[in-house]
Amino acid sequence: METFKAIIVREVDDRIEFQLENTTLDDLSPGEVLIKVSYSSVNYKDMLAVQKNGGVIRKYPMIPGIDLSGIVVESQDERLSVGQKVIAMSDEIGVSHTGGYAEYARVNADSVIPLPDGFSLKDAELYGVAGYTAAASIEALESLGMSSADNPSILVTGSTGGVGSIAVQMLIKAGYTNVTALVRKDYQVDVAKELGAHHILQASELLSNNKPLNKRLYHYVIDTVGGEVAAQAMTYIHENGKMTLCGNAGGNDFPATVLPMILRGVHLIGISVVNAPLDEKIKIWGKIANEWNVSDLVHFQETNLENISETFDALHEGRHLGRTIVKISDTEDA
Repeated sequence: METFKAIIVREVDDRIEFQLENTTLDDLSPGEVLIKVSYSSVNYKDMLAVQKNGGVIRKYPMIPGIDLSGIVVESQDERLSVGQKVIAMSDEIGVSHTGGYAEYARVNADSVIPLPDGFSLKDAELYGVAGYTAAASIEALESLGMSSADNPSILVTGSTGGVGSIAVQMLIKAGYTNVTALVRKDYQVDVAKELGAHHILQASELLSNNKPLNKRLYHYVIDTVGGEVAAQAMTYIHENGKMTLCGNAGGNDFPATVLPMILRGVHLIGISVVNAPLDEKIKIWGKIANEWNVSDLVHFQETNLENISETFDALHEGRHLGRTIVKISDTEDA
């Protein structure tokens, strides 16, 4: 049987190990669609997948990679045809279902999104789950009244990471003119300015006023960090303001009080990519490819399966900026 390359994570004694190996189609999870993978990407969740106690992978061995783009080579679903260019994400891909860090992926049809017109397979993975999450956060806020016409003040936390950096760029592309980027380290200031942020806020400043309510500064917050940052950001929101939450790089705990909610009517909105229905994914990918398209602006690096551990290390150590895409094969992308 023909073999192909894949990153495989294994539990060995009390350790988690991963390496590039030869594998076969028989080692892939079941699904209606077989895809020859062109690109994947590296998300924070992918880094956690190769860590001991990372809390991502449900069973071993596993091929990680929570998103991918490529070309359908087999399909048992009438909605998808052989030769079609597609995106696949969520639906437990790279968690309990073999994922994108392989030359082939077999996935469930409901996790597959047709590539939008005018979009390349590489473009798709410049965004990946991170970009989709950024777009879903903006979509959620706009569905609840956020509009560039009102010139609202918006704070984006984790602004130089994968989700945050794309959120900043999409907001500006959508016409918002009062976007503040939260940064933690001095070298991130220049990066946030390059992204187009109108204002820069240091995390130390945000966290220095540890009060149940602080000065009203922001109408909306897109939080990508979680933990203490999210809890404190909430205290700066105006009456009836809204905050989305989509990440936990700053911790799973949420050391907050209820006062912003009961005294200012602040709304908290969770963004769950895994549970998004297919029609919602198609709608948001359409916006990513059109009115919110920042493909030519996204800060990214390109790597391959052989060198992917370097990106994992950068994410783990807090040194990673923007997006990293993983080129898997030389599939024609034009």
